[in-house]
Amino acid sequence: MVGRIVDKLLFGIMLIAALQVPLLADHYQQYLAGLSEATQWQVNGYENTARQYGYPDVNAMIEQHLANTEASVRADALQKQATLSQYEDLKSGMIIFEHGTLIEKSVYMFAPARFDWLEKTLVHFKPGIPLSLNGLMFGVMLGLAANILLTLPFTLLFRRRRRSTLTARRSVIS
Repeated sequence: MVGRIVDKLLFGIMLIAALQVPLLADHYQQYLAGLSEATQWQVNGYENTARQYGYPDVNAMIEQHLANTEASVRADALQKQATLSQYEDLKSGMIIFEHGTLIEKSVYMFAPARFDWLEKTLVHFKPGIPLSLNGLMFGVMLGLAANILLTLPFTLLFRRRRRSTLTARRSVIS
């Protein structure tokens, strides 16, 4: 009886937690869109500077600056490279969040390399219940799966104990 109550309680907790994932994905997409737009603004500035000074593209300008003897110019070039790399990651992320499934979005969000973005998103996140059928179904399925995975070891353990107890009783009766 206690086991069933604990199982129901765990399922409720897992369901509520799983229902937050679609909402978090929406918040994360908004954060990603803002970061992408800000980074696009920087990349546009790099491209304008490269054109203004006769470089064929931004990468050629960065390569030239990396070869410079001045340490601050090389450091600036490394920062520009990092920004361009981040921008490419943001573009691929925006494609995932515009056209991908909740599973693909979750994999992107919870990737360790982007943990700082997730932390910044969580600062402004407010729990709730998703209003889309997709979000509700995802939450219920994830909640069920997590509950099954969490309670499976205990279920198997108690079944073994019951079987051994029943076997022992049958041996005594026979």
